Amino acid sequence: MFNIMTAVDGSPNSLQAVQHVVQLVQQGLRAHVVVAHVQKEASFLELATQDSELIANASVEAGMDLVAPALALLQAAGISHEVEIRLGDIYASLLDIAEEKACGLIVLGATGESMLGSILIGSVSREVARHSRVPTTIVKMPEVLEADEIDGDISQGDTAM
Repeated sequence: MFNIMTAVDGSPNSLQAVQHVVQLVQQGLRAHVVVAHVQKEASFLELATQDSELIANASVEAGMDLVAPALALLQAAGISHEVEIRLGDIYASLLDIAEEKACGLIVLGATGESMLGSILIGSVSREVARHSRVPTTIVKMPEVLEADEIDGDISQGDTAM
């Protein structure tokens, strides 16, 4: 079976990527989905002042909470899936997961909530795509309609015949 890894961080952008994967499978791609989430490792100060196992467990629990909406989408669509949660460098860990799980495709959500961010893709998406050995799809959020389009006040010059 073809494995697809999708990285999920709980953002609407990452859920859009999961929805893209669901569409691929619904259109006939036979695939197993690896839902990947990476938490940054605890700082030296956190490790020095708290139990490292407790911190690691809390990170895994937080990761499971963040991937829950993505899992719900996959379960509702009846798509075979598994979850991989890691601690460490985000983009390197995502690439490791894709390689370990023999994924043939990586699907990521693009970031971009600022004006500059809407032009550029996020640094994690960019680095994964740049260093991936397999095809990588970056899914952008759908365009938001301008206020005039929502109100129906589209000027004559904007209509296509």
